[in-house]
Formats: sequence, C-alpha cells, structure tokens
Amino acid sequence: MSDAKQILYRVRRYDPARDGAPRWQDFTIPRTPGMTVLDGLWTIKQTLDATLAWRASCRMGVCGSCGMLVNGRPRLACNTQVSELGADVVALAPLPNFDIIRDLVPDLAPAFDAHQALMPFIVREDVQERENPTGEFGQSAEELEHYLQFSYCIKCGCCMAACPTYATDPSYSGPMPLAQAHRYNADTRDEGFRNRKETLAGERGPWRCHFAGECSRVCPKGVDPAKAIQLMKRELVLDYLRLRRAHASAPVAPKPKDGKRRPDVPDAPARTV
Repeated sequence: MSDAKQILYRVRRYDPARDGAPRWQDFTIPRTPGMTVLDGLWTIKQTLDATLAWRASCRMGVCGSCGMLVNGRPRLACNTQVSELGADVVALAPLPNFDIIRDLVPDLAPAFDAHQALMPFIVREDVQERENPTGEFGQSAEELEHYLQFSYCIKCGCCMAACPTYATDPSYSGPMPLAQAHRYNADTRDEGFRNRKETLAGERGPWRCHFAGECSRVCPKGVDPAKAIQLMKRELVLDYLRLRRAHASAPVAPKPKDGKRRPDVPDAPARTV
C-alpha cells in the first residue's frame, strides 16, 4: 500500500426496529489512492462492521443506488473520491426528505410513486399502430436534442433530497418526476401531454417549485431538473392559452429491398420547434 494515511468515516446509524433515534458511529480505515466513498464503505463492512447497511450496485455512476448525503451534500458514493472532499472526515447520512429504512438506506418509494403517476413512458393514441407497428418513429437530431439531456436521469434521488420545496410540501411531486414528465412531453413521438396535464396543473405539478436550483446543482448526471420544470411551466401556459403545438411523429416504414417505401405508411411529417 503506497499511501498508509488514515481517513475517518463518521456514519449515521439507525435501525427503526431497535433504535429510538439516529446516532453517529466513527470508523478509521486506511486511505488509498483513488479511493471512493463507496470503497471506504466496503472496507468498513468487510473488516470492521458487517451490519452497516447501504445501497450499491454498478459502482459506475449508472444505477443511482448509492445516493447519500456526503459531507452535507447529496452525492453518489461510487463516483465521489475521498480526495475530492478535501477533508479528513467523511460524514455520511441517508438522503434527507425520505424515511430511513436502515442506516444509509432511504425509502425512495414516494419518489417512485410520483414518478409512475406522471406516466414516464411514451403514450400513443393510435392503438392499432402501437399494437401492430408498421415502422419506426423517426426523429431528427434537432427533435432529439429537446429531451436528450433529461433522459440521462438515473433516479438516484439526489435532486429530491436537495429540494427545499419537497422537504416542506408533501403534495409536491418533486424535481425527478417532473423532469421525467417533461422528458416525455418534449418527445415528438409522445401524445400523453393531455393525460399528464391533470397532475401537472394541480398541487403536485411544477407551480410549487420556487426555482431554488439545488436539484440541478447536485444532479450527478447533469440533467438540470430545474430547467425542465421551467420549460414545463411554459408548456402549460401555452396550452392554457391554446398556443401549444401538439406533436406526434408518424411511423416511417422500413424500405423494402427494391428501395421503394411502402405506400400504406406516410413519411414522418416535417415540423418546426
């Protein structure tokens, strides 16, 4: 081991079945070059305390499982290096604004329920085409850009933990569900805006957002939920004024071997944004 320095992990422990209140527990472990916060947790579990609980899966910043409060800021433990923190103590706690299942494991079920309620999938009115597709739904590079950034969300919950509105307003859906609702509203293949509007126009929608911007600041994937929410507000206003342009691309049938397009399916219509 080239670096024999020690690092102090201060972990918030809580087991609802046994503890009356959360408590802090300190662990001192070797600090190695390139060590991530998650690496340190594995060291603690394997050498000091096997009862320590947290979520983790991919170790690559993709699955979103290891979101937690690291030195007071929501982060992913797997792609946060200890050296980046610039401190001799790594203080870890579960993501705030959620109930605690155990130790560093938050209960994200309310966020997922709000996410599901906003139909995070492409909705189509042409049932026949959906059930028996005749082609693919083409998109231009420009159309893709309208929602691509928001599709990078990994549902880690960091934005929900940082949101001051979600912390105080139980009726608010929160930045993650709202950003994903906008992702599909902005997709030219989607026709679900009218269905989602019932939720978006009420207390669970974007009007509760105070635009603090903390959700975008802590997002590990650069999704920028705050921007999505403001764009959603604009779409709702345009819809109220009957100025919003509905969109849904038509399926484009694959070309047969002779190079001619099938006559029964039209080309995707040109559209401006």
